[in-house]
Amino acid sequence: MTEASPRGTYLVIAEALRQEIEGGRHRSGLPSEADLMREHGVARNTIRRALKMLEAEGVLEAAPGIGWRVFQGGDRRSLVERMVAVIEEDSLAVGDAYPSEARLCERFGVSRTAVRRGLAHMEGTGLLATVHGKGRTVRALPSPTVGP
Repeated sequence: MTEASPRGTYLVIAEALRQEIEGGRHRSGLPSEADLMREHGVARNTIRRALKMLEAEGVLEAAPGIGWRVFQGGDRRSLVERMVAVIEEDSLAVGDAYPSEARLCERFGVSRTAVRRGLAHMEGTGLLATVHGKGRTVRALPSPTVGP
């Protein structure tokens, strides 16, 4: 790390990794967590937090037995964007049940932690409502996005 940051160091590392990936570096896979720890001068938990954040955004994917690699799927939208799109893709209306965490994990091929972060974001923006014991329902429809 070149600059001290008492909080959010993982954000700085995640942004550095994102820029390296966008610049074409790491096409064959990311360095090991130990190598990233040495490179950035931080603890393993900080590296893992940065990697999990990039996974939740759809930039990286965990490859069991290999480590982390750049997401190879065709959809370059972040996980949250893809989760919001489920409302339109599945023709859900206000009050309809939103898919379960398990179904979303299966649909997007990501961890439950990543799905939970996306759901928390959607609840925070008012798109979903949670009724304990009942699941999540659509609270509002997303705003239409304007394409390029």
